[in-house]
Amino acid sequence: MMIESKPSKNLFAVEWAMIAYLVLTTLVIVFCYTKVQNPEAMLWGRVRILFTTAALYAVYRMVPCRLTRLARVVVQVALLSWWYPDTYELNRMFPNLDHIFATWEQQLFGCQPALLFSQLTSFGGVGGGLFSELMDLGYASYYPMIAVVILYYFFRRYDEFLHASFVVMASFFLFYVIFVFLPVVGPTFYYQAVGLDTIMQGVFPNVGDYFNHHTECLPSPGYTDGFFYHLVENAKAAGERPTAAFPSSHVGISTILMFLAWHARDRRLLFILLPFYVLLCFSTVYIQAHYAIDALAGLVTGAVFYFVLMYLTADAQPSKQTVRKRKS
Repeated sequence: MMIESKPSKNLFAVEWAMIAYLVLTTLVIVFCYTKVQNPEAMLWGRVRILFTTAALYAVYRMVPCRLTRLARVVVQVALLSWWYPDTYELNRMFPNLDHIFATWEQQLFGCQPALLFSQLTSFGGVGGGLFSELMDLGYASYYPMIAVVILYYFFRRYDEFLHASFVVMASFFLFYVIFVFLPVVGPTFYYQAVGLDTIMQGVFPNVGDYFNHHTECLPSPGYTDGFFYHLVENAKAAGERPTAAFPSSHVGISTILMFLAWHARDRRLLFILLPFYVLLCFSTVYIQAHYAIDALAGLVTGAVFYFVLMYLTADAQPSKQTVRKRKS
């Protein structure tokens, strides 16, 4: 990698997005210190993230090149795996709202799509196993889709790499802000807590602060011997928490990725991602991670976040003249 002649002296936009979220949530921890379960660990975790960010900035300043730029972005994306369960530590201070969302679901659809969808398609035989694996494949493709789009911009549209990365990261943190203040856990946790018989009777009790101390969820439906089934179950066991159901960030972020693929004007990228995107949208309801209204809200918020962030950061995009020069 060639050393940059004019390296950036500022933090990248993705790092500023992280810092803004860090400051906001730190204030929540400080003001609600006696209500948070693990305030010291949460604050020290934030200190470690700041040190990591500072260290990567120092490395970039010593060796300013594309590789160190990429490292700064990739590490911030990887740290999302730490920020996600952190939303649970914050939102369990508030009463659970799933009884309201499950009631809305029932009123809107006349049923619980997350329950019926999994039951209607979890039939036996080769066809049932194939469908189940396709659903699990769709859900498991979430992080690979993020990696593909970010790396695509790095290798093919480098002038817009930092901008595209910012749109993805800022959207994640906007979703996380919603998750902190809107404690909805989704069917896999709520159905497990109140019982499937209760749900099938159309009864949706208020569980209050039940999820403060209970994190059990339903197993994914369908073919239990499939490769992607075990991939999804292992991911749930490793990092899933009763949090982040409404709106679906899986649907929202993947919608943003599709818009970024469209923005890149690369049909191959768009068509490669499209089947995984469709499977992912349906799979969030199929594996009971989300209510159908979560997925619909994720679609809408993802589109809104994309266009708002692209509009607000339009000045950061390269001019058409710069793009033409890069292509030539």
